[in-house]
Amino acid sequence: FFENVKENTGINRTVKMTLEDLKIIICENFGVSADEITEESDLQKDLGLDSLDAVELSIILEEKHGITIPEEEFANCKVVGDILKQAN
Repeated sequence: FFENVKENTGINRTVKMTLEDLKIIICENFGVSADEITEESDLQKDLGLDSLDAVELSIILEEKHGITIPEEEFANCKVVGDILKQAN
């Protein structure tokens, strides 16, 4: 699911999320077609995600995939590519 996963006693884990990984997460949780998702896709305008969906996506990334994006930084993510930059 993720590329380049390295674990060091479960503490310092480096994960590289790809666009394909993020597409799967968005499709499975928000009912968006993978064909609609590009790095330039606007989360609200193109994908129909509202602010509550963005919070849910942030939680899913953290709890299920170990990717933590600080709330204030996630709030500045307007397009899919912004999330990828923050996640990596």
